[in-house]
Amino acid sequence: MRLLIVEDEKRLALSLAKGLTAEGFAVDVVHDGLDGLHRASEGTYDLVILDIMLPGMNGYRVCSTLRAAGHDVPILMLTAKDGEYDEAEGLDTGADDYLTKPFSYVVLVARVKALLRRRGNAGPSPVHTLGDLKVDTAARRVFRGDGDGEGNGDGEVTLTAKEFAVLEQLVLRAGEVVSKGDILEHVWDFAYEGDPNIVEVYISALRRKLGAPLIKTVRGAGYRLETPR
Repeated sequence: MRLLIVEDEKRLALSLAKGLTAEGFAVDVVHDGLDGLHRASEGTYDLVILDIMLPGMNGYRVCSTLRAAGHDVPILMLTAKDGEYDEAEGLDTGADDYLTKPFSYVVLVARVKALLRRRGNAGPSPVHTLGDLKVDTAARRVFRGDGDGEGNGDGEVTLTAKEFAVLEQLVLRAGEVVSKGDILEHVWDFAYEGDPNIVEVYISALRRKLGAPLIKTVRGAGYRLETPR
């Protein structure tokens, strides 16, 4: 599988390329929107990771130009912005998914693999179900209840972007112990120098919204999302 990263933050781009290469992908990196459009137009990539704020041509225009030319390569858009309008605009231009910085590397890999599975007709990106908890990682929505995740019997739980990112990290490793350091690294980023106890603040918020028994503290090790027996 060949991936193209179009990202002008060189440190981030190279970090992503290194990680994705270790996952077994062949990765090319460019730092300019026009270069990204040219490379993506060659039609040799299985997926494009596309930043929105780029020199030369922004990600919205790159995406819309590719779609207008008939290219159906999956596109995962990255942005430092955080708002429904930006997400709607990104998806309206033809992007397949959307990730807001700072993001978890584990989540990015999961999104990439989900888009590649979808392209291979292996079905849509998964909705993770643990008991009466349903987490839709593509739509970034969370439900508690016995319904079907389409609003029929489910109660949707509203989470902030950071709360969702912490929960997503736990969901992707449900039943495993996730350390505070892992959460800091993946939900914030490698450059975070704030108070590490910020993780506890978000865990407490998730417990209030989703129920305290759902997330167990493993003393001296981290947190575990309980899976139903």
